[in-house]
Amino acid sequence: MTRRQFIASLAAAAPTRGADLRITRFELFTARVPFSARVREAWIRSWTHQKRDQTDYVLNFVRLHTASGLTGIGETKIPRPQAEARLKALVGRTAADLLRDDDLRGILIAVSDLVAKASGKPLARLLNPDAKSKIIPTWWSQCFPPDLMASEAKLGASLGYRVHKVKARPWEDPVAQAAAICAVVPKDMKIWVDANETWQTVEKTVEVTRKLAAFSNYFAIESPISRKDIDGYRKLKGRLPLKISEHVDNLDLDLWTREGLLDAWVSGAPRLGAYVSGLAARAAAAKIPIWIEHSIDNGIAQVFQAHQAAAYRGIEYAIAITHVLEDDLMAEPFAVREGFYSIPSAPGLGVSLDEAAIDRYRIA
Repeated sequence: MTRRQFIASLAAAAPTRGADLRITRFELFTARVPFSARVREAWIRSWTHQKRDQTDYVLNFVRLHTASGLTGIGETKIPRPQAEARLKALVGRTAADLLRDDDLRGILIAVSDLVAKASGKPLARLLNPDAKSKIIPTWWSQCFPPDLMASEAKLGASLGYRVHKVKARPWEDPVAQAAAICAVVPKDMKIWVDANETWQTVEKTVEVTRKLAAFSNYFAIESPISRKDIDGYRKLKGRLPLKISEHVDNLDLDLWTREGLLDAWVSGAPRLGAYVSGLAARAAAAKIPIWIEHSIDNGIAQVFQAHQAAAYRGIEYAIAITHVLEDDLMAEPFAVREGFYSIPSAPGLGVSLDEAAIDRYRIA
């Protein structure tokens, strides 16, 4: 859909009162949310191995106000000083003119909430009148010891998830992890493993993947070798018993698609507007699914990502990590039933921040 077509569809959908969507002011507040206690020690240990010093997520939430009185909420996905500068530049502009602006990063979540509220529709149905009513969310685990991997997988399954993305790293045996997980999850739990390039070689990838394929729950691998090693991916083509996926942001997708090197595209680029809709259209045309993870670390972004997954047919799975943080900061639970999350039916994102939780974790 072009920008002109989108604005025309918005005008047709807008309430008769003609909401004034000029942005008049904004609120910006920062929260620090630690890792969940049940995984904190193991997660920190895993990231220490990866030379990453982190024990929490710092999140910058925004509330946009308009001349009509409508408000929109989001999480900026950029540091607070940058967010504040961009927000100041938005005052006086009309939200509907910004809806495809990738430069806004997570501020676009609040813009989208506003515009969809003005249309009287859930965001998914504003983006696509034929949007799905539910999507497939993905449970996620960092590289934990097998026993913790198993308890996390069992928890995800008990909460209704039926797809699980797990991390593989050299300090844990992925086969031992697989054995522990598959011993406690239902047969219909689908699992894929993300090596983040740590298998390094074609030979190691083939060896490990063949071992993992012995577990019927496992269906795919992600980023086994460097994505710069396109010759390595060519050598992997046709040799693996599981599907293969890779992060495609900034890749030459025409080349990778023409050569049939991937079974799925992973996207985590923080360009949430025109880029996502365009990528999804390319994926649908190529008949290759997207596993999206651009909005993973807080509840409001997670729900925004779910709306996009419902609207854009090229997206198959939506990945988030809010379940391994102390709080997703949402008033409404992200409830998963039999593998699906139902898209909120209220206008906009259809959800709200938990103000008490925001106050509890707020640092600015």
